[in-house]
Amino acid sequence: MADALISFLIEQLASTAFEQMKENVRLVLDVEKEVDQFTQSLKTIQAVLKDAENRRVEEAVVQDWLDKLKGVSYEMDNVLDEWNTQALKQQIKKQENEGENALVNKKKVCFSIPSPSNCFCFGQGRPIVVCHAIAKDIKDLNSRLTKIAEDRHNYQFQYTTISGIEQLQQLKTFSLVDVSEIFGRENEKHTLISMLLGQSTCTSEEERGPLVIPVVGMGGMGKTTLAQLAYNDENVKAHFNVRKWVCVSDPFDEIKIAKAIINETQIPDELDALMEKVSKFVEDKRFLLVLDDVWTENDTKWKQLKLALMSGAPGSTILVTTRKVIVARMMGATKHMIHLDKLSDQICSSLFYHFAFLDGEKDKSCLFEAVGNEIVKKCDGLPLAAKTLGSLMCYKNTLQEWRDVLHSEMWKIKKVEQNVFRPLLLSYYDLASEIKRCLLFCASFPKDYVIFKDNLIELWMSQNYLNLKRRKEEKRAIGQEYFDDLVMRSFFQDIQMDEYGKIQSCKMHDMVHDFVQFLTRNECFIIEANQAIEKLSSDSVYHLTLMLAAESPLSLPAPFHTCKTLRSLATFNDRGDTTRIDWDLILQLKCLRALNLGRIGVEEVPKEIDELLHLRYIDLSENGWLKELPDAMCNLCNLETLHLEGCHSLEKLPKAMGKLINLKHLYLNGCDDLRRLPKGVGRLRGLRILDRFVCGGGDDKEILELGDLGSFEHLQGTTLWIEKLGNVKDAREQAQKAQLEKKKHLLQLGLDFGEHSREQPRRISDEEVLDALRPHPDLKSLNVWDYEGSTLVFGNWIMSLQHLTHLTLGRFSYCESLPPLGKLPYLEDLYIHGMNRMKKVGVELLGIEETQLHLLLLLLLLSPN
Repeated sequence: MADALISFLIEQLASTAFEQMKENVRLVLDVEKEVDQFTQSLKTIQAVLKDAENRRVEEAVVQDWLDKLKGVSYEMDNVLDEWNTQALKQQIKKQENEGENALVNKKKVCFSIPSPSNCFCFGQGRPIVVCHAIAKDIKDLNSRLTKIAEDRHNYQFQYTTISGIEQLQQLKTFSLVDVSEIFGRENEKHTLISMLLGQSTCTSEEERGPLVIPVVGMGGMGKTTLAQLAYNDENVKAHFNVRKWVCVSDPFDEIKIAKAIINETQIPDELDALMEKVSKFVEDKRFLLVLDDVWTENDTKWKQLKLALMSGAPGSTILVTTRKVIVARMMGATKHMIHLDKLSDQICSSLFYHFAFLDGEKDKSCLFEAVGNEIVKKCDGLPLAAKTLGSLMCYKNTLQEWRDVLHSEMWKIKKVEQNVFRPLLLSYYDLASEIKRCLLFCASFPKDYVIFKDNLIELWMSQNYLNLKRRKEEKRAIGQEYFDDLVMRSFFQDIQMDEYGKIQSCKMHDMVHDFVQFLTRNECFIIEANQAIEKLSSDSVYHLTLMLAAESPLSLPAPFHTCKTLRSLATFNDRGDTTRIDWDLILQLKCLRALNLGRIGVEEVPKEIDELLHLRYIDLSENGWLKELPDAMCNLCNLETLHLEGCHSLEKLPKAMGKLINLKHLYLNGCDDLRRLPKGVGRLRGLRILDRFVCGGGDDKEILELGDLGSFEHLQGTTLWIEKLGNVKDAREQAQKAQLEKKKHLLQLGLDFGEHSREQPRRISDEEVLDALRPHPDLKSLNVWDYEGSTLVFGNWIMSLQHLTHLTLGRFSYCESLPPLGKLPYLEDLYIHGMNRMKKVGVELLGIEETQLHLLLLLLLLSPN
């Protein structure tokens, strides 16, 4: 995690923007040498970080050294961010002085440091003071970092590029297995053996070569054990002419694997000759090759080995165990993949008690059963955890000793750390440094918490985890890539898909959660609000999560009252009860990047909120008493995400919303009393997510009209609900300006014609709007409500929606007929409600002739199903 942070800082310090900052600050107080020395110290430290990260698990002094390093790095990040913020505010002020059009017409709304000629350090008053403060901070930070860099010599770090996965010695596996210690996996064993015997798979003519069957799952889930069970099955033994077991691990050494296959170790390492021997060894033989614990994603090495195995007889199979779905995809074997999930509670319990009690001690189990069952729950279906904890309890003979284990923090049990966390460490070390810190951030969520993918990516963005300059993609796309990587490596489980087949949410296995908390034990805290905490230094805590009790006040524990380091504060209150909030305490947390106050009864946001200038993420969702936001919130020019969904009493947004030029995500779904959007929202050209749009009407020029929707050219949200379409003046022109057809990411669209204006004929206006609101042809779901046209004119474009699966038509007061919706090829759900003037629904709805309907009914009657 420190490596990713320092890499980001070095990029920032080397940027053109920072060169401008350094030049201007130098004019106030000479710090050029300080900045150069700070950068050099970071580079020097970076060379030993891999070794330090690997050793911090076992060596507390190394962990302490890393904590100091991260503290200085985060503080420098704050300095750079403060500079950017002040410069950005000056840029906004300059544009406001030049007039509204300057901001409206500017395509790039996410500003960096302005040029020296526009630098605020050349202004008057407060900006000069800011420059002095920044210069002094840099001097102080440089002094501290120099000391940290010098201290590295005390730990004899290795200047190495060897990855952690190589340094952490991996256990070798072999084919033998003690069946008496195996519990569960009967279904998976049956499936795998059926595949190996050719009973449930059929290789086509095109699929030449051996069948590849991957067994995928997180570390400790039992992949190797399942492979051992299948490998030693008597039917499997009889089925194959040759069986070979190779423990691969990392790196993937094709020479070592080839020697293991032909059972010759004392021969030259000549790849070509070895592969020729492998080919001859398996020629015309039906073989089973187990490649246990494969990590590599390098398809070149794999293809070389597979090519040598092509000479095997039909029915030959390669069984692969891996933690990474991407390995299975690289091997082209996703069709036959077996994904291991956690054990059931019953089987996990049996495994635990098998190791907890020796054969002569079965009678004792009832004495410990209540506590033992609670310990089993901590294993959360992970076989390795059940085996490890069961073995630990074997040496504990009193009920109190069992209770001590139950109430201990799992990561403080040495046996758990050594046995259970070891395979997780291997997976962790295999991650890229920038993905490591994304994973570790998840330690701030409570156990068993449903993590919504989009929200997690937004939180990563708030911490600048997706801001590496070498990447040209959108931050959201980078976050999606990181999330997918963690899913494919089994760090996330219980994956839930939305109706369009995209991942919507996930959870973390309890043991993975314990593991990431183990790695972030000095940085992330999850505590009950008002809980007394002793001997805690708030200087090293960056992420705090408060679990709220019903109707209790939101009060920070004493160590956090003057916390200067906290970068995220989240509250969780599943009951949704009202909580009294001490804003004075929150406003002291000047380094906050993310603030989550959803579902806790926030009634008001103070105007001083703009003092939290680093804020990038605010969640105020499900606060039903919140009626308005202060104008000062628009001074948070770094803000990227604002969650307001479910704030049904919210009546208006601040007029100056256009100043939030970095805002990317604005969630308004469920804000029922929000009857207009200020014109400033239309200037947020960088918006990627906008889930609700309220159309203005009349002559009020300070609110958004339907045509302003066309200004949001880069919307990536899949859902959009457009309301008050009955208010639209100049209906056809406004609807055409909305340019819905260009919203290619939009999958679900709602059109609500409620609250019609009295100034124009309803039917004509509604028909013009609906006729001109042609969405992108990839739309999958369409909802239309309170339409008062006499005919459904969208028949002009609805047939172009060839991917539409869901259609809802509700409360149509004047419509008497429907277009031939039956011609939509993928339509699955059709809901029709409140069609008061509908006279007849006949074959015209299906889009077929009456004679065709009779033939269709006859075929259905004759069908055996």
